[in-house]
Amino acid sequence: MPDFFYSYLYLMKIAILNGPNLNLLGTRETEIYGAKSFQDYFSDLQFKFKDLELYHYQSNVEGELIDKLHEIGFDYDGIVLNAAAYTHTSVGIGDAVKAITTPVVEVHISNTFNRETFRHQSYISAGAKGVIIGFGLDSYELALQSFLTA
Repeated sequence: MPDFFYSYLYLMKIAILNGPNLNLLGTRETEIYGAKSFQDYFSDLQFKFKDLELYHYQSNVEGELIDKLHEIGFDYDGIVLNAAAYTHTSVGIGDAVKAITTPVVEVHISNTFNRETFRHQSYISAGAKGVIIGFGLDSYELALQSFLTA
């Protein structure tokens, strides 16, 4: 078969990695994060982005997020990373983002610059392709679109 046939069948592989407490979306601080669970939102993304192979992983453990970045960071076409509180504390996650070849878009549901001062610092941004902050869950959709238009 011609090469163009295989490229037509190829779906971009994009991983969404979520850090601590994001498993509580829909119940945690709904005035900041909204009332929808991430699993429900992820189903919406899968429906909307049928031409992408989407994968989701969430962990409350810093080392597990680093391990996942190492595992997929050379094979995927893109990573959407919401490291949550680890954004502001984890040099290790920031170093992992710099060490991999897969482009990473850092996302945050809330506008971190409208919150506590310690949330203004990111150890991830310097290694990221881009940063999307403050658009609610739609921050993830904007990140996915950035891989399609790049």
